[in-house]
Amino acid sequence: MKIKSIICLIVTLGLVAGGLTACTTEKEGKEGKESEKATAAQLEAQAKITKAEAQKIALDKVPGGTIKEGEIEKEKGKVIWSFDIATPGTKDITEVNVDAMTGAIVDISKETVADQEKEKKEDAKAKAKKDDDDDKEEKK
Repeated sequence: MKIKSIICLIVTLGLVAGGLTACTTEKEGKEGKESEKATAAQLEAQAKITKAEAQKIALDKVPGGTIKEGEIEKEKGKVIWSFDIATPGTKDITEVNVDAMTGAIVDISKETVADQEKEKKEDAKAKAKKDDDDDKEEKK
């Protein structure tokens, strides 16, 4: 009878510990997403050029273009607005980077469909690596 009670106690403690670990892991996953948003918010707070102003500057460089994606990021020590702009009649994307402090064009580059696919794969690999690193941290 005593052994049965001990076994029940051990099983119960194991279930409770497992449940707490699952709750902590889910919470940390949400915090990671919030951290990315906080980083973008922090960069926006540093920027002297608003997203709308930067979009106008970028679109002036690609007449007839439509912004497909835009984000603020830190690249090579500079805070920049990065925009992917589609142009009618082509599947290529023009990426325009605008300095978030001065409004100056930092870079303009064309991305072919192949370049876009390669970038998607690299982003997916980077995300998977980050997720793996996060998982390893959670286990510590």
